[in-house]
Amino acid sequence: MSLHLQGVGMTSMRTRERMIQRLREQGITNMQVLDVMINTPRHLFLDEALAHRAYEDTALPIGHGQTLSQPYIVARMTELLLGTAGKLDKVLEVGTGSGYQTSILAQLIPQIYSVERIKPLQDRAKERFRELSLRNISLKHADGGFGWPEMGPYKGIISTAAPQAVPQELLKQLAPGGVLVIPLGGREQHLHIFIREEEKENYITRVIEPVKFVPFLSGTAR
Repeated sequence: MSLHLQGVGMTSMRTRERMIQRLREQGITNMQVLDVMINTPRHLFLDEALAHRAYEDTALPIGHGQTLSQPYIVARMTELLLGTAGKLDKVLEVGTGSGYQTSILAQLIPQIYSVERIKPLQDRAKERFRELSLRNISLKHADGGFGWPEMGPYKGIISTAAPQAVPQELLKQLAPGGVLVIPLGGREQHLHIFIREEEKENYITRVIEPVKFVPFLSGTAR
């Protein structure tokens, strides 16, 4: 692995180990998630000027009014997805962003379909996936509110932006027994999970905890 991927100083393995210890203290228990996060170079997903802050427990800007979610939120959403949906063969991610959450999922799930509305962010994320040799990620430049119906249904869907209300198109693309992990709200937001019941179009809803995400916007941008 290159020195750039390994990290030095504030991006070194020792710094990553401190991040993992903090995640444990915050209640993250899934060992697969923790193992993937310690071995994924989060600094790669930020501009060089911010790389030294990559392993802090905070959201960081990635341009275009978007952010890289704090490590705890990435770990929590991933853990919820894995722990609620059962065996996952493919997952839809709405909001590729920097590609960090995508990369974590891609090391745990056979196939990831990721939709991003801002083309420059998607293009940069694609370069990072190539650098990390992640070949099980399919990308689409589109309005995330419509999901990616041609590739569904999905046992898992995850959203990295917060709409005011759950997009019905995403619920429709859930397979029976599937789970949607999504933040909802405006000034006050809460992380929710929606579980589709087997053989019915009914959904069990659980409110998890307060969160703060960028708003879920419609349309596309180049």
